[in-house]
Amino acid sequence: MATTDLTPVFTLADAQAQGLRKDQVYKMLAEGEIERAGRGVFLRPNAIDPAFVALAASTAVQPNATLCLTSALVHHQLSDAIPTVTDIALPRGTRYPAGFAHVAWHSFDNATFTIGREHHTVAAGTCVAIYSAERTIVDCFRLMHLEGSDVAYEALRRWLRRRGNWPAALLRMTDSFPKAEPRLRHALEVLS
Repeated sequence: MATTDLTPVFTLADAQAQGLRKDQVYKMLAEGEIERAGRGVFLRPNAIDPAFVALAASTAVQPNATLCLTSALVHHQLSDAIPTVTDIALPRGTRYPAGFAHVAWHSFDNATFTIGREHHTVAAGTCVAIYSAERTIVDCFRLMHLEGSDVAYEALRRWLRRRGNWPAALLRMTDSFPKAEPRLRHALEVLS
């Protein structure tokens, strides 16, 4: 079987379901035909944008993996940060995948986990989830103690400058995140 028959990111179980034995997968790894992305997760070199490798690999193991916080701000062009880690959220109580370098895991409440969650195809057969710009801004205000007020305010400033964005959309999102509402409302008053 050729590596092109495999999805860009796959688990050992996926490869075995395609008819490959474990020793064949590890031989392909040793020969550089595939790369290890995490424990039991592999990828075809150059088959996926490097910005999405950690997220796609996490999604292969945990389908609920979602890009969040600073990493999502960068994706939405609301920050110029160069993250050293990829911020990935999982529902609270979900076990983090092992063996992933340069990933910061975050646990988000099950009741609000799917709010603002969007799906994007990043390669053939590879779909990942990313929080919307609005949800990400709300999360940055909600978790300001982790992200910093400067990150939250700059993201909000950039978002407000874009055509078609209205403060009401952010305030509607805070209905599900009441702790973020006072901070966000205050920031909107200051910036308006």
